[in-house]
Formats: sequence, structure tokens, C-alpha cells
Amino acid sequence: MDNKLTDLCMSDAKMLYQGSSIDDDLILIDDFTKIPKPDRPRRSTCIIVGLCLQGSGEYTTNTVKNEIHTNDVLIINDGQVIDDYKFNPDANGVALLMSYNFYHEIVQGVHELSSLFLFSQNHPVSHLLPNEVQSLMEYFNLIKEKVNDVYHHCRRDVVRSLIAAMIYDMNNAMYRIQLTNDKKLTRAEAIFAQFISLVEQHYHKERRVGWYSKQMCITAKYLSETVKQVSRRTPNDWIDNYVIVELRVQLRNTTKSIKEIAQDMNFPNQSFLGKFFKEHVGMSPLAYRKTL
Repeated sequence: MDNKLTDLCMSDAKMLYQGSSIDDDLILIDDFTKIPKPDRPRRSTCIIVGLCLQGSGEYTTNTVKNEIHTNDVLIINDGQVIDDYKFNPDANGVALLMSYNFYHEIVQGVHELSSLFLFSQNHPVSHLLPNEVQSLMEYFNLIKEKVNDVYHHCRRDVVRSLIAAMIYDMNNAMYRIQLTNDKKLTRAEAIFAQFISLVEQHYHKERRVGWYSKQMCITAKYLSETVKQVSRRTPNDWIDNYVIVELRVQLRNTTKSIKEIAQDMNFPNQSFLGKFFKEHVGMSPLAYRKTL
């Protein structure tokens, strides 16, 4: 018997469910009861946002049971282990699946990202007000319309902007829920939130974990252990992700030379940037730009 934990990835989901999609980055599902249900625990390598419109069901994330009912929104983060799907026959809802990289392209400019991440970790299922449900459905339908418009020259950028707006509205709903919840951040969660806030401000110039730990007056080892405990990713993973997303954006949306981008992002030289980019993306910056 193979006991190895397998991944649930976007390419698998596309083969199992033929929803509206953009490459292996985004899938829209009109009936979330049709989300591929693994016959064993699987680790998600994508972000899943589901909205229950009627009925109820349950599932587990990291062995913790979550129940979902009408007007509930569920969020499954990258890296979480999901299992034990059970939906009532009358259950119905919609879902949106995003690759980790596409999600971070979208949320790069979203303020309070750490708060959004921590909230979804602590509240995988949240109950929405009727007007909030209506708003999310309006976003979903508009996003689906734009995804299906394959001849739109700026389809990907329009879709990314719409999802960013949807996330802001979701964040507002979560802020409302937090106001009625007296639970305070743990010490580890507060450190993670402070770290992400610093990364958002300084990733253009600083990529050393030691620099961030010094600003926070803690050791680099303690910072690394704490961030990994909260997010299942290392500080370097978070820093590198912000840098890669910014490099993708500049290569795609500006006419700057790679040398100029290297200077903007505080790389020692163009060659160093090239090695960094290829290590994380699998191709050189020039090859990436040509694919666009």
C-alpha cells in the first residue's frame, strides 16, 4: 500500500472538472459538489474559495473537521491537507481554484495580506450576510464572463483585477466577523503578521532573513521556526515569492531592460537576477518575456 501523501494540483482539477479556466492558474466551478474529491488525504497546491448557496456538507483540513452551511464561504490554503468530503444531496454552491503563483500575483498589492491569511487559517469557514453573498456571486459571474471571453486582449489582467476587488470585499466581510470575535492573535501569529508587513515594505531591497529578524529584535532561527509553524512556509519562501511576483510583473508590464530591473530590485547584477529567476520559474527572464 502506498502511504505517500499526494498533491491536489490545478492540472489534476482541470482534467477532472471541465470548468471555465485560464491555463493552469484559474478554474471556476459552477457546482462545488463537483470539486474533485480524492479517495485519500491530499495536500492542496492551490487556493480554493467556495461559497455554499444551499444545503450543507463537511470536510477536514489538516484532520480538523469543518462544517459548511448555506451562505458560508470556505477557504482552503495552499499546503493544507484535505479529506473526508461529505455533501448533502441538496447541497449547491460555486468555487474558484487558483494556483499559488496566480493568487500572489493578485494579492501582491492587497493591504493587510497577513491578516487575511491568518483569518482564513483560523476561520476556514465563515458565515456571510445575504448582501455579501450576493456581492460574491456578482463577482463570480462577471469573472466567469471575462474568463470565457478568450479573444479579449487583456483577459488575464481584467480577471486578475476583478479577483483582487472580490478579495477586498471578502476581507471587509472578515473584518466584520473579527469585530464580533474577541480572539487575539497568538505570539506566533503576531510575529508572522509583523514579518509579512515588513516584507511587503522592503522586499525590493532586502532579501536576508537576518535583516528582518534584526528589525523585529528576535533571532533568525526563532523567526524561521515561527513563520514555518504558522504558515508552513519558511521566511525565505515568502520573501522569494514577493520578489518573483514583482519580477514577473515588471517583465510583463514594463519595457525596462533586465539590467534596469536588476538594479531596481537590488540584485548585484543582471546575471545574478537571471540565475534567481530561472531557479524559481524554470526559464530565463528573457525567455519568460518572449513567452508573453
